[in-house]
Amino acid sequence: MAIIDVKVPQLSESVAEATLVSWHKKEGEAVSRDENLIDIETDKVVLELPAPDGGVIVKLIKGDGDTVVSGEVIAQIDTAATASAPAPAAAAAPAAAPAPVAAPAAAAAAPAGTASPAARKILEEKGIAAADVTGTARGGRVSKEDAVAAQPKAAAAVAPIALGDRSEQRVPMSRLRARIAERLLQSKNENAILTTFNEVNMGPIMALRKQYGEKFEKTHGVRLGFMGFFVKAACAALQKFPILNASVDGNDIVYHGFIDIGIAVGSPRGLVVPIIRNADQLSIAEIEKQIAEYGVKAKDGKITMEELSGGTFSISNGGIFGSMLSTPIINPPQSAILGIHATKDRAVVENGQVVIRPINYLAMSYDHRIIDGREAVLGLVTMKEALEDPSRLLLGV
Repeated sequence: MAIIDVKVPQLSESVAEATLVSWHKKEGEAVSRDENLIDIETDKVVLELPAPDGGVIVKLIKGDGDTVVSGEVIAQIDTAATASAPAPAAAAAPAAAPAPVAAPAAAAAAPAGTASPAARKILEEKGIAAADVTGTARGGRVSKEDAVAAQPKAAAAVAPIALGDRSEQRVPMSRLRARIAERLLQSKNENAILTTFNEVNMGPIMALRKQYGEKFEKTHGVRLGFMGFFVKAACAALQKFPILNASVDGNDIVYHGFIDIGIAVGSPRGLVVPIIRNADQLSIAEIEKQIAEYGVKAKDGKITMEELSGGTFSISNGGIFGSMLSTPIINPPQSAILGIHATKDRAVVENGQVVIRPINYLAMSYDHRIIDGREAVLGLVTMKEALEDPSRLLLGV
């Protein structure tokens, strides 16, 4: 017998504890090295915990839903054992010859309510029971796509209550949603938040994308979007006004000698903000590639804690949902955040004439404790000027 422990991986310094979502193995079942044993949810990401070695699960010390910390032992594997097929009668009778563990039949139906971890989280947030969803994955398992498409049952299907068909459901917040709520309330209560606005004519960038978009995609393997320009424009402002890139630590102001920009990305589990590090040193193509990768990872729940840690400034794009204007909330300990919105044709005055231009409203919220209105307004103007004349971003002027 050679017993090894399965431990919770090292969580980041900002993550005190995590929750075990769902074991993929039971006691007595065989496991291969690096096979995913369980999904572990933190307030930032869902981690997959691979088996440290092959063998047989001899003990599950912690169960689904339990709270754990870094390094905690949650299971044990006997690396010298071999799982054997169940005997039809006398379990104690030795088999004629040891047989390899057979994989489950492809057609075997999963028990009602069996769902992948990602699907389970989506259903929990929708308040839908997995047993009420028809699974299309292997063996009838509920996939993430099934969960996204699932709709709550009609009110008539809910057990009648005193209020007739005015039903209610109580669903616990996911760890991520609870953490988002905590941080937003912290930001509101601890920062002196003020927001300044400006408008930007997106015509020059739209013309640039139309002229070079196809060639850009062929050359770099990624679409030329708007976010690369917004990130570079933000970098220009942060370099000109370093206080926008600073943070508060007690009674100190910390000036960062680097620009790490967080990009708010929606995911099935909620809002996450992965970081583009040293954004000022990257090309627009490199920025677009990172944003595209983060979008895929967020959708698949594969963003790591390291990719979510840090950041000196953030950008939130409500425009992808059609937002005209908003006041973004600072992501502490950062001191400023840029909100961008939907670009719409609007009537504007140029040289005394009313003309139609594709306009985007910019909103920058900032911590007035350390950032004065002058720096905030001029910083946003710097972004506006860079976006309206993209050649500035290439020439660094």
